[in-house]
Amino acid sequence: MTTTPPATPLIRFTKHHGAGNDFLVLIDPASTGPLPGEFVRALCDRRFGVGADGVIQIVDAGGAADLGMVLQNADGREAEMSGNGIRCLAQAAVLSALVTPPVFTVATAAGVRTVEYHEGDQVHFAEASVDLGTAVLGPDQPQKFLDRKVRTVDMGNPHVVMFGPTLDGLDVAGIGADLQDVYEGGINVEFIASGEEPDTLVLRVFERGVGETQACGTGSAAAVVAARSWDLVGDRVSVRNPGGTLQVTLDGDAARLRGPVHRVASVVVEPAAVLDSARPVPSAAR
Repeated sequence: MTTTPPATPLIRFTKHHGAGNDFLVLIDPASTGPLPGEFVRALCDRRFGVGADGVIQIVDAGGAADLGMVLQNADGREAEMSGNGIRCLAQAAVLSALVTPPVFTVATAAGVRTVEYHEGDQVHFAEASVDLGTAVLGPDQPQKFLDRKVRTVDMGNPHVVMFGPTLDGLDVAGIGADLQDVYEGGINVEFIASGEEPDTLVLRVFERGVGETQACGTGSAAAVVAARSWDLVGDRVSVRNPGGTLQVTLDGDAARLRGPVHRVASVVVEPAAVLDSARPVPSAAR
């Protein structure tokens, strides 16, 4: 397959992560839409490309907010929202002087979100929080085992939260991949268990369009919303993702996410070179 690369010969991204959930961020105020899916897939590949869970464009919000956000997962498809991704966008925007902290707004496909941003002790470190809007709980799903619970949560993007007594031995990648065919359009899958301290959860996550990741912001919020509905936690909860701990605060059905964000690097890529070095497609899949 021959893919036409983006028109510009070089593109500069900055790379950021929130608790290990990493994104390549492009400042692109004149953007006319998402990047070509094949280019994003090649770029996010951790062996044949640069490597990331997704790509974010900072675009003109057209007066709807201070900034606009276009998010594409590692598979090249657009997604509505990312809690960690918008915090990474915030750091890129502040460091590029596009906005003045601490508070500004970002228009996403899931609605306008308010970000609060505070610089850390080092220039590459910060803390950012974001309102994630109102969570919509789906019904409890009947389970064969009484110590397991499952329900869907809509955080502006879709989640299914699965609670069990332990996360040991879970086939996160296999179960997550299987569930993509169960829910139309795919779904983010959170596997949670109670932490050792009150109001803590441990989490592993399979993100649609990506696979198992080190953290998920909206997934952490969905996990807390579901866990509270089962009387497992209160309104202020620490969620221990594999890549770090995120804080979720609930006010009724509204959720706010807080956590660290780190700037990793500046990356200049040649789109044609990225596409030329893309992972070979198996002949059966062509």
